[in-house]
Amino acid sequence: MRGSPLFLCLFSMSCWVNLMPTAGDKIFHLGACRVSMSMAEIRAGFTAIKANIQSRDPIRTLSILSHPHSLHKVKVERCCITHHLFTFYVDKVFKHCKTEDSFVNRKISSIANSFLSVRRKLGQCHEQNNCVCGEESTEKFKQILANYEGLNVTTAAMKSLGELDILLDWMDKS
Repeated sequence: MRGSPLFLCLFSMSCWVNLMPTAGDKIFHLGACRVSMSMAEIRAGFTAIKANIQSRDPIRTLSILSHPHSLHKVKVERCCITHHLFTFYVDKVFKHCKTEDSFVNRKISSIANSFLSVRRKLGQCHEQNNCVCGEESTEKFKQILANYEGLNVTTAAMKSLGELDILLDWMDKS
């Protein structure tokens, strides 16, 4: 068969290209885990709805992700806390962020889908590398959950979504 080497070459190139991160993706090195995600796409989606979401926050004096329990103070176990946070956003936050504005809802859905994909990748890496969450990441996540659960579920979800830039900035500094 004369076409077989050409087919094999094209098939190999196709597989290689599918394994490469797409344009705009950023590779995050989180301990033993390497995860690619389109940070620019997530930021663009969030930027488009940030003012709308933050205007819905009735409690401006409280933060779920920042001071006094700032993410920026986490020094170790970044894979663990990142996995917890992506699970938190997928399981708790995005489920309760619905508005009357279909444009905002589409952006939230797009961000949620990106988070779901990253959470899946982090979960696989977490299992393969037998990552163990230590005291620092466990305590940090408990503090975040306590902040979240201290509010009405809709208010907490919108506040958490409005603070998404805190999480994204923290990840960019990793």
